[in-house]
Amino acid sequence: MSEQVLFKNRRADCRPASLADYRAGGGYNGLIQAVRTMAPDEVIKQVMDSGLRGRGGAGFPTGRKWSFVRKDAPHPRYIQCNTDEMEPGTFKDRILVNTDPHLVIEGIVLCGYAVQADHGVFFIRPSYDADARLLERELEVAREAGFLGRNILGSDFSFDIDVHRSAGRYICGESSAQANAIMGKRPNPDKNSHMTDSGLWGLPTVVNNVETLASVPSILRKGVDWFKSLAASPTGDGTKLYAVSGEVAEPGCFELPNGTRLGDIIFGAAGGMLPGAEFKTCLPGGTSTSFVAREHLETPMDFDSMKKAGLSLGTGSVIVFDKNTCLVQATINILTYFARESCGWCTPCREGIPYMKHILERIEAGEAGERDVELLQRVADGMQHAYCGFAPGAAMPVHGLLKHFRDEVREHLDGRGCPFKGEGVAKPGLWTTLDRDEAAREHGDAGSGDADSEGREG
Repeated sequence: MSEQVLFKNRRADCRPASLADYRAGGGYNGLIQAVRTMAPDEVIKQVMDSGLRGRGGAGFPTGRKWSFVRKDAPHPRYIQCNTDEMEPGTFKDRILVNTDPHLVIEGIVLCGYAVQADHGVFFIRPSYDADARLLERELEVAREAGFLGRNILGSDFSFDIDVHRSAGRYICGESSAQANAIMGKRPNPDKNSHMTDSGLWGLPTVVNNVETLASVPSILRKGVDWFKSLAASPTGDGTKLYAVSGEVAEPGCFELPNGTRLGDIIFGAAGGMLPGAEFKTCLPGGTSTSFVAREHLETPMDFDSMKKAGLSLGTGSVIVFDKNTCLVQATINILTYFARESCGWCTPCREGIPYMKHILERIEAGEAGERDVELLQRVADGMQHAYCGFAPGAAMPVHGLLKHFRDEVREHLDGRGCPFKGEGVAKPGLWTTLDRDEAAREHGDAGSGDADSEGREG
C-alpha cells in the first residue's frame, strides 16, 4: 500500500481525527516551524519547489498562485477555501474533512501565513451541513490550542477562519462567482478580476481547494524531495485523492500516488467491475471531463499525462460505465444537470447546453439523422466561446461521445432509436445518480459534486 499522507488518520469506524490524534502524528508541526523559523516567502518557495498543483481541477501551480499576492498589497487579505464540490461523482473533499479536519485547518492557516492574510473563508456546499458543523467545532478547538486567532503561537501573525454555507448552485465553485456568493451578490463569474489583486470585497484573495491546502502541512514538515518522491509518474506531485463510483465492485475514495494509471485505479483500488459487468468507458475526472477509450486505461492520472493524451484530469473523480449503458442517455442526464446549474450569464452556456441536450434527445428517440450529429459537434465546439469554464466543461462528455463512441450514436439514427432499450439490460447511465444527488440536497445528506475551470479551485 502506498504511503498515506492525506488519509494518514483515516479510521475504519469513520470517526474524524481529534486534535490529539492529529498532533500525535506531527500535526501542526509545519505551522510551528513556519511561524517560528521561516519568512512567508520561504513558505511560498517551498510549496513552489514541491510542484504542488491545484487539486480542484485546474491544476495551477499552488506556490506560483500564492506568489501573485504583492508584498505591498492592501489588507485585509483573504484565503478562500473551496469545498463547493457540486459535480456529480465528486466527493473527495467531504471525506477529507471528515477524516482529518485539523489537516485542512493547518493547510488554510499555512496559506494565510505565506501570503500574510488576515482571514479565511471556508466555502462549503449546502448539503454538507454535518461537515460544516464538524469544522466549526474543530476551529474552536484550534483557537483554544493557539493555532488560530490572535497572535498564533505567540507570534505577531493573526489569522482566523469562518465557515460559509453556500446558497447552493454549481456555478458557485468558480472562484469569482464564489466570491460574489460570499459577498451576498448574484454568483456570476467575473473574468475581468484577478482574485489575488481584487477578490473578496475588492481585496487580495487566494482561492484553493481543500485537497490542495491539506497537502501543504506535510510539505513543510517532510520537505520537497520527499513530496516529489510520492508521485507515480515524473510529471506527478505527491499523492492524489481519486474518488471512484459507478459499475465497480468497491466504490470509494482512495489516496494513491499522483500519476497512478487509470486502469490501476479502477481494477486495483476499486476492485474492478461488478460481477457480470464489462468495462465500456469512464469519465476520469467528473462529469465535466470526456468519456475515454479503452486504451486510455494505460494513461497516468496526473495533469500533464492526461493533457498529453487529450484528456483532462479534472478532480480525479472516476465514474465507470459498463457495456450495457447507453452513453447517449448518460450524456443527456449530464447535460440536464449542467443546463439546470448554469448561471445564465452568457449565451453559449444559457442556450448552448439545452440545445445540445435537445439534439441528443432527438437522437435517443430515433428522430435524428447524420446532419444532427454534425450539428451537435458544431454546438459543442462553440462552447469554447463561453464566458467562463462552465460551458466548455459541460461539453466535454459530448466531445468524448462523438470522438470515441460515434458508431453508438449512429445506431440511434434514422428511426432506429436507442439500441439498448427492450433488451432487459439497458442502464440509464447517470439517471439515478443525478436523481439521488438532487434528493440528497433536498434532505441535507452528503452527496457528490465539484468541477472545474481555471478559477474553480485555482
